[in-house]
Formats: sequence, C-alpha cells, structure tokens
Amino acid sequence: MRIFACLLTAITVVLAACSETPAEAPAPATPVRIAVAVVGPAAPSIRTNGILANKDEFRLSFKVGGVVKRISVREGDTVRKGQRLAELEQAEVSAQVEQARQAHEKAVRGADRGERLYADKVISLEQLQDLRTQTAVTQAALAAAEFNSRYAAIIAPRDGTVLRRPIEEREVVAAGTPVVVLGAQDRGFVVRAGLADREIMQIKLNDTVKVRLDALPEQVLEGHITEIASAADLQSGMFQIEVTLQGVDLPLKSGLVAKIDVNPASAASGSRVYVPIGAIVAGNGRRASVFVLEQDRARRREVSVAFIESHGVALSAGVTAGEHVITDGALYLEDGEQVAVDATQATLSTDLSARR
Repeated sequence: MRIFACLLTAITVVLAACSETPAEAPAPATPVRIAVAVVGPAAPSIRTNGILANKDEFRLSFKVGGVVKRISVREGDTVRKGQRLAELEQAEVSAQVEQARQAHEKAVRGADRGERLYADKVISLEQLQDLRTQTAVTQAALAAAEFNSRYAAIIAPRDGTVLRRPIEEREVVAAGTPVVVLGAQDRGFVVRAGLADREIMQIKLNDTVKVRLDALPEQVLEGHITEIASAADLQSGMFQIEVTLQGVDLPLKSGLVAKIDVNPASAASGSRVYVPIGAIVAGNGRRASVFVLEQDRARRREVSVAFIESHGVALSAGVTAGEHVITDGALYLEDGEQVAVDATQATLSTDLSARR
C-alpha cells in the first residue's frame, strides 16, 4: 500500500511538470534605418527643358537677290572675323552699278550744259534747278548700287562656328534670305526655355540655375537667368527665359537638349523641413504619415506636405528639424512598436544647403 502511494505521488509530480506551459519569449525589435529631418528652401525648384544655343547668332544674307556663286563654308566650320563666307554672281550686280554710273554721268553733263545755258539766259532758273536735282538723284542711285555691290558677298562679322547653311551654290535667292547662320564664340552659350505664367512670377534676374545636358549626363553646369520675357509667346503661351552659362570648358554644340533646374528667389524667403520620400508611409493629398523615432519606439505622426522634390518631401507641419524619421522598414511598423536602428544610418541626399 505504501509502495502504491509513492508511485501515485511520483506520477502526479511528473504530470504537473508536463502540464506547465513555458513563458513566451519577448518579440525581437524590428530593424529599421533612420534619417535626420533637415531645413531646406521654402519654395520648390522649377524644372523644365530648353535648347542650348550661342549667345549671339547671326542670320547672314545678301543685300540683293541673285544667283549664289560660291559658299566657302560648311556646317560646323570655324571661321574668323572678316572671312568671306559666300558671294553672288557679280554680272548682274556689276551691270546695275554701271547703269547707275552712266546715268549719273549723263546727269552731270546735262547739269553742266544747263549752267552755261542759264548764264546765257537761254533757260530759266527752274529748269536749271531741275537739272541739278536730277544730278543729285542719280548720284544717290549710284551710291546705293555701289553699296549693294559691297553686300553681294557675306563676310563673317565675328569669330564663330557655322551652325546652318540652308542654301546651296547656284540657287537663286532673294534679298534678305538667310544663307549662313553663324554662332559667335566670344559671348559663350545660353539655354533658352519657356516657363508657365505661375512659374515666371517666381523668378528674377540672376536667379541661379543648374543645367544638365542629355549629351553630357554626368556634367552639371552652373548659370544665371539673364533675360526674362515681358510677354508670352503667341503660339505656345509660354514666357521665354535665357540662362547664361558660366565657366564652361566643354565641347558644346548649339541645339543640344538641356534640362534646367531654377532655384527661384522666393526659395530664400523662408524655410521648410525636409524628410526623405521613403519616410512617407501613407498619404492623401496634402496629408501624410511618418514614423518618428522616440528612444527605441516608432511613433506614428501626421504631417502636412508642402511639395515634393526629387531629393525629398518638404513639410509644412508635423516634424521639426533634427528629429529622426524612420525610412527603411517604416511600411511594416505599428505605432509604438519597438525598433532597432541599423548602424548604417540613412541620409537625406540633397543639395539643400547649396540652394539656400
């Protein structure tokens, strides 16, 4: 009987030990990365596309019409000031000069004869004055013909590069038709672009601009706005601006496509807090949410979005500069969840300090 009691006690102890549930281990902290909210410009940059061009472009043409005798340059050629670029056949032009000269000489002879006849009381003073007027008219016509003959050839007004040559030799051209388009080298390059009405109101002369060319994607060029149109283009409705590039030592070509990033003057009128785009976990219009690190906990916070830039999101409320927001891992967090910050802290990749 005593043996049975001992066995029963042992079985009871074993069953009790087996029925005990082990204590649950605490959930591990969620690994995340963070970034520091920084201060940046109050207004977004203005981005658009433009065309690279020489600051000065000359559409050179003949003063008179005629047959093109020779064009001595091709597109892309470098020319010097005073170099002869093209010329007309001179036969017709020379004939016009000779015709004007003969008419003037005839008028001079007539005027001389009139002076003698007037001295002999043969003609009236009015008739003599008509002869004098005819002489002056023919002299002016001769000067015009000689002037036109000098502009029957195209001479380079500046050092530059031939951008376009729309006319070929032996073609008949009218007076004023562009034969050679020359880009001057001494004034450098500009980017011409169009802005919408609400954008044009934000910029001022000398606003800084960053320029990137599709042909040279690794190069970032600096420039300033040097011209702002006072009226919109009738066809496009856009306001034209001109950006002058500075310190450029690259093999640039007129006509290259450029992407410009204008830092408007209004951007320096105040400041906003910027966070990485990866910190935004939910959004609806201007309202969004981020997780802010408080000790080892992720706290969900509502924020107001002012605008979105390529390098981050500008906030008008919700986060202050210097606070740490969660980026990587934020989409999987719950409010108040314990987190473990990765040693490789994320950074807000931006040039905000340079824009300010």
